[in-house]
This record gives sequence, C-alpha cells and structure tokens, in this order.
Amino acid sequence: MRQIPYNRERAAAYARKWALSRNPAYYNFDGMGGDCTNFASQCVFAGCGVMNYTPGTGWYYNSPGDRAPAWSGVQFLYDFLVGNRAAGPFAEETDAGSVQPGDLVQLGSPDRFYHTPVVVAVEADGIYVAAHTFDTLYRPLNSYFFARIRYLHIVGARK
Repeated sequence: MRQIPYNRERAAAYARKWALSRNPAYYNFDGMGGDCTNFASQCVFAGCGVMNYTPGTGWYYNSPGDRAPAWSGVQFLYDFLVGNRAAGPFAEETDAGSVQPGDLVQLGSPDRFYHTPVVVAVEADGIYVAAHTFDTLYRPLNSYFFARIRYLHIVGARK
C-alpha cells in the first residue's frame, strides 16, 4: 500500500460545484438525519479517489443501502479518518490556524458532534465553508453557533 497526495483543490472545487445542489450519483440523506457528512465524504473522495471497503469500519459508498457508517455519520467519519491505517483517506485533528481548503470541520453540542462542513477558503478574516442539509457556500465558520468544534486536516490517502 502506498501513500498518495490529497488533491485539496479538487475537493474544494467539488464542494463549490455541489454545495447548493445535489450530485445525482449520490443519495440525498436530508430526510434521514441530514446530508452534511455524505456531502463531506463526497468532497474528500473527489480529493483522493480511494475508498476503503472494510465491512463495518471502512469508508465507502455504492448505494444508499450499501455504504459504510463512516460515509454519512459524523462521529463514524471522524473515527475512520483519524484512525485509518489502511486504504482511503486519513486525517489528523488540528487547530484553526492549520486548516486548509478541502479539510473538514465538525461542530457539536456539549454531548455530541452533529455537523460536518467542508473548508472552501481560508482568508485573513476567517474560514469559509460549504455544507449540505442547510445548504451553504462560502459561509463564514464564525457565523455558526456551536458548543464544540474540531478541525480535521486531511493528510493524504493510501491505495
């Protein structure tokens, strides 16, 4: 297995293209708890092109009924990205000063994380994100209300 680079521009370009609409190749989970992490996974996949088909603990999407929990679940995605030592993307938790376009942010309440926006721009005045469920593009991260936040820097992928 070899490490491959993460194409941040491709991930951010995908986020910009599909933030305010839906790619028909993927199911829209808005009616099933939200589409934000499904959208974030699509963006990460656009930037790495590698899925992990490990049953139960992998990260993949074939159809609404054939996908890994990590593809569309906030905590499952976090657990996969920071713990992945096999095929697919991997990440490290970082701080706001180290986040880059194509990275992910997760917002939470005191007891759980519930939203996964995608970073599309980092400017002198702040971080800007795209997200599904409450569709947004170039929304300032500091305009959200949350009790907890974590930043996931996508380091690369393995194939």
